[in-house]
Formats: sequence, structure tokens, C-alpha cells
Amino acid sequence: MGSENALYTILVEKIKQNSLILPTLPEIALKVRDKADSPDVNLGQMSDIISQDPALSLGMIKVANSPLLSRTVKVQTVNQAVTRIGLTQIKSIATAMVVEQIFVSKNKIVSIYLAQSWKNTVNIAAVAIALMTFYKRNNKHSSLSLDELTLASLVHSIGVLPILTEAEKHSDVFANPTFLEQAITKLSNKLGAEVTKAWGFSDELVELVRSWNDLSVLPKEAHYLDFIRAGAIYNDVFKNEETCNALLKSYVDKGVLPDILFMKSEEFTTMVDGIKEMF
Repeated sequence: MGSENALYTILVEKIKQNSLILPTLPEIALKVRDKADSPDVNLGQMSDIISQDPALSLGMIKVANSPLLSRTVKVQTVNQAVTRIGLTQIKSIATAMVVEQIFVSKNKIVSIYLAQSWKNTVNIAAVAIALMTFYKRNNKHSSLSLDELTLASLVHSIGVLPILTEAEKHSDVFANPTFLEQAITKLSNKLGAEVTKAWGFSDELVELVRSWNDLSVLPKEAHYLDFIRAGAIYNDVFKNEETCNALLKSYVDKGVLPDILFMKSEEFTTMVDGIKEMF
């Protein structure tokens, strides 16, 4: 076995034996998700839970004042933010907002990868969320949901976490760009599906994480995958120009994009920049 395959082999074996330790959601996210599923929950109770976490409180206020939801009057408190966002959206958005908390490491190289991974995720998510915002304006009866897209876009690459966690345990051997790149390329989608499944996310979201960059999976109707892949195209994740152009044309045909040059417009880039500031 070549040394460059070592980390990959260890991860595959742990997956087979169900012994790979998967990252867990921060406690505050679990509390919000649990309360959101209660039939008796109200805005005041949800505000009290969110207020327990300063970072999440600030994040909710930023979301409420973002280009997605902003009104003329800016919100100042968590209660106002929760009221504006609404209970139906709060579960997904709160979960998405705290995902960044698990992108941490004490190892320098692993930490760099985690930081870059989160930055890439936010860049893709911002584009996907902006596109969905425009799409919903013209497709008000679509079953696609902005809050579900927000969550999906911020966890689509979550599979890098168990890979980097394993590398950190053996930092003297595996905290190496060559090993990490190979393992991330080969395993991150499968591991991401396992993570989101363990977190109790929907089957649809789990499958999205598994297949977001598998371009043999091509939904006929507008789908969350389209918005995330458009974000990947915008950020040069997909390298084949012919493939990218074919995808963009299909997004115009499905109404995901108003036209093929839309993502280069000033209006769009301004919204993307505003959404990035939420994270």
C-alpha cells in the first residue's frame, strides 16, 4: 500500500466497521431543532433558547436584517429577529448558522483546510441563496424552500469534517496536503451523507450531500442541487467549461436563472456579497 493511500484506507475500513466518529451538532442547534419540532412551541420560547448562545443570537439578527428578509425597520433583538424569520424557517436557519462552530482544529495544517473549506462553503451557499431568492420572487408557488436551501448549501460539503478529524488524530502522518486532498476527493460525499443521516436530516438532504457534485444526477425540474451547483460554477469548482455552460443553459430552461449571464450582473453580485456578511 502506497503511503498516499493510507488515510483513505483507514477511513474506508472505519466506515465498513461503523467505527468512524462523526461530528455532532452543537448543543444549541439540537435544542432549537428539538423545540421547533414541538407542537406547542411559540416565538417567545424559541427566542429564549436562541438567546442562550451569543453567537447564534447575533447571527439571527444578521439574518433578519439581511437582503433575504430585511424590511425598512431593522431588528434589534433576538425576539424581533425570530418574529421576522418565523418558526417554520428557524429550525433550518439556526442549524445552518451554528455549523461553523465545528470547523475548528488545533493542528495548523488541518485548521487551514477547515477554514478554507468553510470559506468555500459560504461562497457557494451565498450564490445558491441569492439565486433562490430571485427564483422565489417569480415562482411563488414553488415547493422549494429558501430555508431548506440555506441549510443544504451550508452542509453540502460537511463530509470533509470526519476526514480532517481523523487526520488530526494522526497529525504526524496524515496532516499532509497530499493525503488530505486524496481522501477528501474520494470520500467526502459519502461521509457527508453519513453525517447528515446521523444528524437526523431528511432523506432528500442526505442524498443531496451525497450527489451534489455527481453530474450524472440531473433533476428534470428545478431542484436544490441546481442552486448549489450554480454556486459551484460561480466559484470555479467545476473546471470543464463545456459542462458548466451546459448546466447553466439547463438552469435557464428550468427557470433557476433568468438568463445565462445573470450571475454576472451587478444586482446579483451585490446580493451575494450581502449574504456572505451573514456568515
